[in-house]
This record gives sequence, C-alpha cells and structure tokens, in this order.
Amino acid sequence: MHCPFCMAEDTKVIDSRLVAGGRQVRRRRECADCGERVTTYETVELVMPRVIKQDGTREPFDLPKLRGGILKALEKRAVPTEKIEEAIQKIQRDIRILGEREVSSRTIGEAVVNVLRDLDEVAYVRFASVYRSFKDLSEFLQEIEQLERERPGSSKANLSKTTLQAAAAKVAQPDAHQAKLIQKTFTSPPLFESPQEKNGDETS
Repeated sequence: MHCPFCMAEDTKVIDSRLVAGGRQVRRRRECADCGERVTTYETVELVMPRVIKQDGTREPFDLPKLRGGILKALEKRAVPTEKIEEAIQKIQRDIRILGEREVSSRTIGEAVVNVLRDLDEVAYVRFASVYRSFKDLSEFLQEIEQLERERPGSSKANLSKTTLQAAAAKVAQPDAHQAKLIQKTFTSPPLFESPQEKNGDETS
C-alpha cells in the first residue's frame, strides 16, 4: 500500500489484530521513507442487495451514505470507533441474511434504528426523530418513556414527567442541526424510507 503522506510505493505492517468481533483486521503500517504511521481496516467484501427507494427506483447499496448518517446521529457522543464499525457491520449482516436480491429503503432504515437503539440512546432518539418524523416534544417524551420502560433494572423507570420533558428537550434542542444533516444524508436522494412517507404515498 502506498504511503498517503509521501506517496512512497510501499508501507510495512508493524501490528495486526482482529477487531469488530473477528469481522475486520486492523493493521498499523509504517512508511520506510517518511516514518509516518497509518491505520487500515481489512474486511471481506460481499455483494449487498440493491435498494428499492420509495418511488420504486433501484440503486446500489451505498455504504458511505449509511456510515455518514450513523456518524451524524452519533455526533459529539462518546462512542468508540470500533463500536460504530461493529454496528455498521451488524446492519450489513442483518440485511444480507434476508437472502434477498433487493430490499426496500424502509427495511434498511429500521435496521439502523434497531442498531442505534442498542448502541446509544441519544443517537437513537436523534435518528428516530427524523426517520419517524416526530412532530412535537410529546413524541420525544413517548420515545424516551418507552426506552425507560424497556431498560432492564433501571432506577429511572418512574421518572417524573418534568424530568422526562427536560431530557426530551435536551435531546431535541440540538436536533435542528442534526435533523438537517440526517435528512440530507437519508432523503436526498432517499436511501431510507420513513413509514410516514410510505403511508402517505399509499393513501394519496
């Protein structure tokens, strides 16, 4: 592999280890010419199904778009890079095991929602608020209350309404910026189809 700093023709692997549950190989490389070090990740490349968008058109599965949307939802959250990569790998694996040549954008969107729910609750609410088109603060409240009810052994299971409103406001407040970023990634053109958009199309 060429050095990205001085463009020397080769770099030496100085460390190699399995990450992401054995689904990736992380390598540290060093350039013999300039001495700079870089990290690379090696993964098995498998063919992903094509995506059926809400207007019926087809497009190739776009991994950079998927990763970009997840990173936007996780912006300023203390989630390790390896955990993020594991989540992305899980989404891809869940889609592949469906055994379909084509999958709807809605199927992919729900896969992202499910993974973010386990990865980071704030990122989950951020993403869900855009993907599921939350209309007001009450819908944030409902989602947070649902998370609290499902959290095993949680000491916060009986949070007061005032506390929940404060938590929802804290998540929702910075989301104006997050929403624009997520909407730009997932709706222009849309890779994921929100259930509201689908229902609206069916009833029109």
